[in-house]
Amino acid sequence: MAKGAFKRKSRFVFLLVCVIAILVVFVGTIFKDWLKIVDNKQAIAKMSVQYEELLEEEESLTSEVTKLHDSDYIARYARERYMYSLPGEIIIKMPDEEK
Repeated sequence: MAKGAFKRKSRFVFLLVCVIAILVVFVGTIFKDWLKIVDNKQAIAKMSVQYEELLEEEESLTSEVTKLHDSDYIARYARERYMYSLPGEIIIKMPDEEK
């Protein structure tokens, strides 16, 4: 009888070790997938912010392109930015008040 009890006990221990090993693998896989999900959510949040910034930049650039098709805007921009003047015009640069 001692031999049969030992056999049952060793079978039970073997099954218990197998079940624990399967559970460890299962929990490890779930944890790894959960970490991927968390990383992906963070990446999505970061990319959403970047996407919004790019949309704003696109809107600004589209507006600038539209303005650059206007010859009056180009002339005014060149005079203000690069200090070009029309014949007979004198340019006086005023210091910035912010400085």
